[in-house]
Amino acid sequence: MQETFEQILTSLNKWQPGHSITLESLRQAGSNRQYFRFSHEHQSYILTYNPLNIPENEAFLAFTDHFSALKLPVPSIVYVDDAKKLYVQTDLGDRSLFDFITEEGFSDNVKGLFKNTCTALAQLQVLGGKELDYSNCIGTRSFDKQAIYSDLLYFLYYFVRALDLPYDKNLLLNDFDMLSSYLMQEENQYFMHRDCQSRNIMVKEEDIYFIDYQGGMQGALQYDIASLLWQARAQMPYDWRDELVHFYFDEVNNLLENKLSRDDFMNNYDGFVLIRMLQTLGAYGFRGLFERKPHFIASIPFALKNLRWFLDNKKLPIRLPALQKILEAITSPEIMEKFEPIVASDQSKLVVHINSFSYKREIPADKFGNGGGFVFDCRGILNPGRIDSYKVQTGRDKDVKEFLMHKTSMPEFLQHVFGLVEISVETFLKRDFEGLTVSFGCTGGQHRSVFAADQLAQHLQDKYKVKTVVTHIEQESKNWVNHTY
Repeated sequence: MQETFEQILTSLNKWQPGHSITLESLRQAGSNRQYFRFSHEHQSYILTYNPLNIPENEAFLAFTDHFSALKLPVPSIVYVDDAKKLYVQTDLGDRSLFDFITEEGFSDNVKGLFKNTCTALAQLQVLGGKELDYSNCIGTRSFDKQAIYSDLLYFLYYFVRALDLPYDKNLLLNDFDMLSSYLMQEENQYFMHRDCQSRNIMVKEEDIYFIDYQGGMQGALQYDIASLLWQARAQMPYDWRDELVHFYFDEVNNLLENKLSRDDFMNNYDGFVLIRMLQTLGAYGFRGLFERKPHFIASIPFALKNLRWFLDNKKLPIRLPALQKILEAITSPEIMEKFEPIVASDQSKLVVHINSFSYKREIPADKFGNGGGFVFDCRGILNPGRIDSYKVQTGRDKDVKEFLMHKTSMPEFLQHVFGLVEISVETFLKRDFEGLTVSFGCTGGQHRSVFAADQLAQHLQDKYKVKTVVTHIEQESKNWVNHTY
């Protein structure tokens, strides 16, 4: 990680020689791309570092150049390094459309933002799709029959098979072929964002901007609006979905000389809703059930609820008996219950006591008298205390946190810690236990153990809503206090 940081700073020095730039890491999403924020000459920028997928970077950069020339709502690119491993774009802020949903619920303001998004999406697809060079697309250039079939196989291999459900392979593949052929009736001549969901829509000063369209290709209009309105995590009211898709259709027709038929558009729309939901389940299966990323596992129940409602209230676009059977199976009460997240309720007794300490003192005793819990030794991680500028800081100071996350093996260490502790937390919540103790030790109890303790507390709160009490033992003499989450 330290080598990565040095490579980034070396490249930025070519862009702005002689200037000191401090990077602030941003939370990583589902991809392997790394994001950083930094300021330069009173301007804020976002840096994307993606050294393992240069074609993905090239696709994003080419699309952005085209859209920017048309003044469409996308970020501006200000710097690309020679190897195209990283690029710098204008900062669109921290608030996505999904953040507005989280903060306000489905308010009148949020509905207005969705309408603005529908208008902007129509422009991106119709105007942005004109004379667009698709040669930089990752893989296939268009969402053709092969691409649709590939999404269905993604769903089969990474979700259905992970559940070990019985199915007739030949009959199911035949249904996949029929559905792919049916959806290819739709015109395939517009830009398709491919991941148009509220987390990839930034709101800055009430203006809408699209990000993360590097997977874009030429395709039908319905896919992106289906992605937006049927996003699993958003759980948009179903009457909003119907209202907004018709609003979107009108916005598209306002841009077209040859008007579309509303009936034809809507008849095919449900088919694209279905294919998007199945593609999403495939992605959640791969990232969650195979890569074991918690966010994606937690998203599966929302996706299944979406699909269950669709099956109860809509019709499959054509007769697909083998696929219908699989869809009924994965949305059965037994499967749905399997994926219901384990979270603490108001009645849950469990409190996780998390300590940081110095190995110059004794290991903290278990607070619950049963001798259980975990003790993790952080001394195998590079010590920030050996660096003069960090000696008077702690694991809560920004510079130390950046150092631990990007110049040490702390991220890998925490990944293993989270996996081990989660097993006990889930069991203790189910069995209504009262307490669990987790302690992190390092040489001085100041940097590594403090950071690790805080990170675990935040992780457990985010995932399980469980109460945690953090005690930084070595810092108590410095007027630190316990922290309850």
